[in-house]
Amino acid sequence: MAFIADSLQRIKPSATIAVTNKARELKAAGMDVIGLGAGEPDFDTPENIKAAAIDAIRRGETKYTAVDGIPELKKAIVDKFKRENRLDYKPSQITVGTGGKQVLYNALMATLNPGDEVIVPAPYWVSYPDMVLLAGGTPVIVDATLEDGFKLRPEALEAAITPRTKWLIFNSPSNPSGAAYTRAELKALTDVLVRHPHVWVMSDDMYEHLVYDDFVFVTPAEVEPALMDRTLTVNGVSKAYCMTGWRIGYAGGPESLIKAISTIQSQSTSNPCSIAQWAAVEALNGPQGFIADNNKVFKERRDLVVAMLNQANGLSCPTPEGAFYVYPSCAGVIGRTAPNGVRIATDEDFVTQLLEAEGVAVVQGSAFGTAPNFRISYATATSALEEACQRIQRFCGNLK
Repeated sequence: MAFIADSLQRIKPSATIAVTNKARELKAAGMDVIGLGAGEPDFDTPENIKAAAIDAIRRGETKYTAVDGIPELKKAIVDKFKRENRLDYKPSQITVGTGGKQVLYNALMATLNPGDEVIVPAPYWVSYPDMVLLAGGTPVIVDATLEDGFKLRPEALEAAITPRTKWLIFNSPSNPSGAAYTRAELKALTDVLVRHPHVWVMSDDMYEHLVYDDFVFVTPAEVEPALMDRTLTVNGVSKAYCMTGWRIGYAGGPESLIKAISTIQSQSTSNPCSIAQWAAVEALNGPQGFIADNNKVFKERRDLVVAMLNQANGLSCPTPEGAFYVYPSCAGVIGRTAPNGVRIATDEDFVTQLLEAEGVAVVQGSAFGTAPNFRISYATATSALEEACQRIQRFCGNLK
């Protein structure tokens, strides 16, 4: 359609949202569907955070705010970065957006020119390459293999850097693989970046608090202070605080970049929801104990799903360090035939046949840049996960 902008020809709708919508449609049509596509905790927002939002409404905190966040939230974010990440920011180095996604998008829109390259390790969150394309840049996909625990190797990073490289997008713990980098693994990458002063780092720390087995989270600017002036450290309240629908993300970075991000936001959405901002103040400043309680449940679910998938014929599932996803390989079922006679040639075929035969909705790995795999979100009821894994075992067992 000639009326639509050419830039939209370069991107595709989010695969994770598409799978969730398809599962909803099948459920509405009466099919018994277990949806494991959405990256959303099934726990409710804690009561103290809800109460803070209600109090804000009653106080009349329902007007426009500063474009990139109320002072109280910026202070809470400054305190959080200092307390948890040993990073020193001023309020003028903080931006608040409508979810982490907007912060990432604004940063790319504010910095990319045609021909600029952005290194994106695969498997990647589905939105990274498309946001780069929308902003006029060129995504450079660098494979992080199953053998390397889905983690970017320093030599692969070095090889991908060119004079045109502007950003590395770094995500730990990772969506979709759940892989998280130790301090030593991250130091090996930051050592490479120190040698290339024109490359900036966009660190997506959204799953920071969702780590297991005594794993210790670190972020690039914390590991290598020399990168502080060219790192945007992005986070939000969606995952750890069970606030996906509240839509509050934030970042700390160099003042010039934060100002540019604010300019983009001022001409697009303006401020994030005032009420959600006050809820986020309470999230960051209030009691944090529920995070460990939730993580205990997530870890049990992770261990259940990994064990059951590794018992399925043709699947191989590594144990991730963080987030609430597993990213099994389905290479062992490629070339087999489903009971309805359809030959499974790709991971997309696998997830389609699994949904139609057993009513289990997962996302194909090709959407995340690494195939043949699929992503399961275990942020859902344990009973539903157990039933879904039994169905996956049955489906794999029935392949010819």
